[in-house]
Amino acid sequence: MTKTPDMTAMFKDVMGSFPVDTAAMEDAFKTTATLNEKLSHVALNAAEKSTALSNKWTQETLSKLADMSKAKAEPAEYAKAMTDFASASAETAAENMAAFAEIAKKVQMDTVELMMAAGKDMTDDASAAVKKATGDIQSATKKATTK
Repeated sequence: MTKTPDMTAMFKDVMGSFPVDTAAMEDAFKTTATLNEKLSHVALNAAEKSTALSNKWTQETLSKLADMSKAKAEPAEYAKAMTDFASASAETAAENMAAFAEIAKKVQMDTVELMMAAGKDMTDDASAAVKKATGDIQSATKKATTK
């Protein structure tokens, strides 16, 4: 009578002949962690600058409001104070919006630069991993066929 081959043992031998390289996964994790750290730095730096700018803008506005709210000798001086406050506020708003736009532009440029560098690093890592895996598979195949 014929004996049925043990497929489990055969598959175990085949899978054991193809080693899994975890170094590629570790490198990918490290690359991703480094990218996340750099992106977090960009975001936190932008938040810090935005907060400082917003605080400065608020302080300037409150200072101008304090000047406007002072008692005046003539009724016409109230209208002039309101007009001066409105024009100064419009000018400050334009300046601060331009500053916010510069912060956003810098964040965008830094993010694109980081993503381009990360893409290149990941491509290089993937190419190296594929080359190593191909070599490992070829040597394992040769070893398995010569047994």
